[in-house]
Amino acid sequence: MSNNQNSIQTPLSRVRYLGSARSGTRDMWRMRATSAALVPLTIGFVWLVLSLVGRDYKAARDTMSGVIPAILMLLFVGTGVYHMKLGMKVIIEDYVHGEHAKTWALLANEFFCYAVGLACIYATLRIGFV
Repeated sequence: MSNNQNSIQTPLSRVRYLGSARSGTRDMWRMRATSAALVPLTIGFVWLVLSLVGRDYKAARDTMSGVIPAILMLLFVGTGVYHMKLGMKVIIEDYVHGEHAKTWALLANEFFCYAVGLACIYATLRIGFV
């Protein structure tokens, strides 16, 4: 790392909220926020799934088509997929060394997360509206 003597910024102002890649701190805080949000959402999701044990298909579908279960599922899926995207981004940035391979891996991560998220959201909305 080179020190630029001609810079008027202090060393602290050069790294404040930026991290080494200018996005590390932001991603770290987003990971922490999504982790904290996933704790109650996971408890709610497990409670919802356990309440469906032993029910037939129609009763389970009726339960899932309610407003609260649908919102819980959408929040759980959205937060979980975003958390997954951030986590895989960190792993790719840390362990994929070639720039070309890293770019393609990050792009594949984005598309995979959007595909999983859209599929889960579609399934939840389809159960809720049909």
